[in-house]
Amino acid sequence: MTGGDAEATEVERVLGELVLANRILANERVIDDFGHVSVRHPADQGRYFIARALSPSQVTREDIQEFTLDSAPTTDLGGRRPYAERALHGCVYAARADVGAVVHHHAPPILPFTITGERLRPVVHLGSVMGEAAPLWDSQDEFGDTTLLVDDNDKGASMARALGGAAMVLIRRHGATVVGDSIRDAVFTAIHSTANARLLLQALALGAVQELTKGEIEKARALHRSAFAQGRAWDFWLHRAGLSEA
Repeated sequence: MTGGDAEATEVERVLGELVLANRILANERVIDDFGHVSVRHPADQGRYFIARALSPSQVTREDIQEFTLDSAPTTDLGGRRPYAERALHGCVYAARADVGAVVHHHAPPILPFTITGERLRPVVHLGSVMGEAAPLWDSQDEFGDTTLLVDDNDKGASMARALGGAAMVLIRRHGATVVGDSIRDAVFTAIHSTANARLLLQALALGAVQELTKGEIEKARALHRSAFAQGRAWDFWLHRAGLSEA
């Protein structure tokens, strides 16, 4: 196999995972009619792939589009409309060389933490993948009244600055952006940070909450970011979504 063949094979593998990630996140109710997931081009750090503007549950290989980090298309889109918020993906990739995939969602368990002063922090071991308390970005601070969408590079860059080195950032009155070093890592963090938010909401209704210590977060996060843990979860989500052969 030549170098070009190997690169093409890896691109197709990554795009296949991107399609599956859309389907998994939709089935797990993290993204629904809106929300999106992207992956950095495996052979070109200056490009990324994301589906056209479509419900993630419907995404196929033919729906995937390619963009530069300023979110300009690399080819003619043929009239197929791209996501309005694709800029947030490009801006995260531009700001974070370590990021290989991005998930943007509006999962209901996350939203209460975007409209109150309550911090979203890990309270169970699988929630450790989100890291310490999630930072919060408010478009109002820099941009005043908007549609609340992260729909241009100025807003995307501002959101990326708020993300900093974290695994996720909350977006005031809107949702969250989650990052990972791979598609599986970003999907794992998106799903389990959402589950953690749901459990935190339930716990807050009962009284005082005991959150994870910094040391617990570091150790549990390293464990759950392993290829074995994420591969096991990925296979489970594929099976639950009816996407596996078993």
